[in-house]
Amino acid sequence: MRSRQYGPDLTPPWKNQAPAPDVPAERDLVVEEAATGFCGAVVRCEKTAEGLTVTLEDRFGKHRVFPMVPRGFLLEGRVVTLVRPSGPAPAGGPGRTASGSVAVPGARARVARESRIYVEGRHDAELVERVWGDDLRIEGVVVEYLEGVDDLPAIVADFAPGPDRRLGVLVDHLLPGTKEHRIAARVTGPHVLVVGHPYIDVWQAVKPASVGIPAWPAVPCGEDFKLGTCRRLAWPEDTPAAWKRILASVDSYKDLEPELLGRVEELIDFVTQPDQE
Repeated sequence: MRSRQYGPDLTPPWKNQAPAPDVPAERDLVVEEAATGFCGAVVRCEKTAEGLTVTLEDRFGKHRVFPMVPRGFLLEGRVVTLVRPSGPAPAGGPGRTASGSVAVPGARARVARESRIYVEGRHDAELVERVWGDDLRIEGVVVEYLEGVDDLPAIVADFAPGPDRRLGVLVDHLLPGTKEHRIAARVTGPHVLVVGHPYIDVWQAVKPASVGIPAWPAVPCGEDFKLGTCRRLAWPEDTPAAWKRILASVDSYKDLEPELLGRVEELIDFVTQPDQE
């Protein structure tokens, strides 16, 4: 039997053809990754140490990150090369803010209300700004950084809340029986609302798929959470760099867990609603 001769090039046929047309990876563009068949809408493009990547979200909400290689995707059955989009977003229907609210083009920031929102933790405050910043400026709500929940009773007393001067507070790990829960109970009143999420740290409020990890690792009690997380994810033990990486993965409310989304929306409603008394 005569043996079959194979050429040295074993590159898949879809990669071994003429250059494909460039297509900007605009958000919500639906494409199929050619090698795996994963089909989803573009969530974000990022520049990494390895090159450009694109994150796709399928109809079940699952995220996967792929390198933006030549001829790497199918668009309506055609092989294309995804490229990083440039320039302003295309005109169309009403735009949305990162929180999902309808954007108001050209809207100016409202004069700040007397009511305020305090957020425990610098990372928490930066995350709130990233997702709700546009909405807060339109509503005239100032967000201030609360260094620690132990300071909350003194801050509330100094703030002197009232019907037109409400105070909303977001704290970490607000669970029954915790120190945070006891302090919140001391200061909560008709003009003060303290809410919290169940996470040890706000890092966990970012969906793991958005960060490109399968899950947030369990860090034993007593070990520094942030450094322990970095160790278990094989990231450099550099907390600022790790947070920068996490924050960069957040484009909108879709990248956050509902336990945080609901609490922040509750606070915004509380400080912007007229008093009912």
